[in-house]
Amino acid sequence: MLHPAITKEALYFLDQLKKNNDRDWFTEHKTEFKRHESDVKDFYTLVMDNLKVHDQIEKMKMFRMYRDVRFSKDKTPYKAHFAASFHRLGTQNRGGYYIRIKPGETFIATGFWGPEKEDLFRIRKEFELDASEMRKISNEKSFKKIWGELEGDAVKTAPNGFDKDHENIDLIRQKQFIFRRNFTDAEVLLPTFLDEIDTSYKAIRPYFDFMGEVLSTNLNGESVI
Repeated sequence: MLHPAITKEALYFLDQLKKNNDRDWFTEHKTEFKRHESDVKDFYTLVMDNLKVHDQIEKMKMFRMYRDVRFSKDKTPYKAHFAASFHRLGTQNRGGYYIRIKPGETFIATGFWGPEKEDLFRIRKEFELDASEMRKISNEKSFKKIWGELEGDAVKTAPNGFDKDHENIDLIRQKQFIFRRNFTDAEVLLPTFLDEIDTSYKAIRPYFDFMGEVLSTNLNGESVI
């Protein structure tokens, strides 16, 4: 049977790993780590099972705990969190889902982290032409209550070829198109946490449907797939 909840012990382990982030401590607690990792993977599998009821999911990826420190000033060898991503299936079903369990910093996210150059240009041209549908979706009261404001990296002024004074420049400037929802440790430990994640992911669907249509058509609304 898959574990349907995040435990207090798992959060405590991650907190201790943050305070003792070295290979000796980790080796000594490797058995404990593997147990918590397995339980959290069960939880993420249930998240994916719920997603598959209302979306098409290609795969789940649970990220490794080992950090690549070759080009980082931070040389701590381990990530003090458990994270996973869920990739949508198909050409039109763009975007993805993400979840990170970390004491005091748990969040779920969804959207477009690194659009390809052609996709990014197409999205920006859409907003240059008309951003009313995007604003209608993101400003809808129930959507905003769950997901808040659009996040992600952006250029400082305007991308090449776009007017820095355009009325939709706030959207055109974006390089990423991400929504995020944070959770307290108390919320993470509730038996309803799994359902709350799924309710949030369901609420993002109008945004995904809109972006999927944009990325599968040209500016005349004609299919390109």
